[in-house]
Amino acid sequence: MSEQSTTGISVTANSCQSADSHQLANKTLIIFDWDGTLMDSIGLIVASMHVAGEAHGFQTTDKAVQDIIGLSLMNGIDILYPLASEAQKLAIQQSYAEYYIANSHSTPLFEPTEAMLQTLHTQGKQLAVATGKKRKGLNRVLDASKSHHYFVMTRCADEAGSKPDPQMLHDILEHTQQKISDAVFIGDSIYDIQMATQLGMTSIAVDYGTASSAELAAQQPTYQVDTPQALADLLCG
Repeated sequence: MSEQSTTGISVTANSCQSADSHQLANKTLIIFDWDGTLMDSIGLIVASMHVAGEAHGFQTTDKAVQDIIGLSLMNGIDILYPLASEAQKLAIQQSYAEYYIANSHSTPLFEPTEAMLQTLHTQGKQLAVATGKKRKGLNRVLDASKSHHYFVMTRCADEAGSKPDPQMLHDILEHTQQKISDAVFIGDSIYDIQMATQLGMTSIAVDYGTASSAELAAQQPTYQVDTPQALADLLCG
């Protein structure tokens, strides 16, 4: 394995793929995770889960919540609150949704994100989203951020298996009629990188979301960046 470091960017060439297959300029399909990758929503997700759990008699830690971001909401609740009954888990889900929606005005896109999406769109790239959000939740934030028009397809956890199941990526590839070698997936959780790896898809891990740099590096992403600006530079350069 060879590694080349640039400002904010770590480029890793996995032994099973040639370096040429990683060239991002040749990628025609760019697939993004949402929370913690495009939208600065991790703080609200953590706060919402604390409020929801405590409302029904359960507690957890910030790190535990961060570790389940990327999974579907119910899968995450199962992991965080294994002693809760099914009725309690459903109640936690409802309380989470109510708090998140009431406070979602505080979750902007990361600063360079819209300019990055505009540039990629102008370059003729097809853009898509694969997220652990439910469809209703994703549509809400797409409306709020006025970003629907950038994406040729979006796929949610209630429409396919929860990450790291690669069904969302399969569906996007089928819809866009693109090959795995034409695509790159970008995410901030270990589940994102595991999902891309299962398909042999080029991946970019972003360090500014849920998982630490070391946790993401252990998943051997193709690229790793430490800031939203570094992601924009890597994709648009």
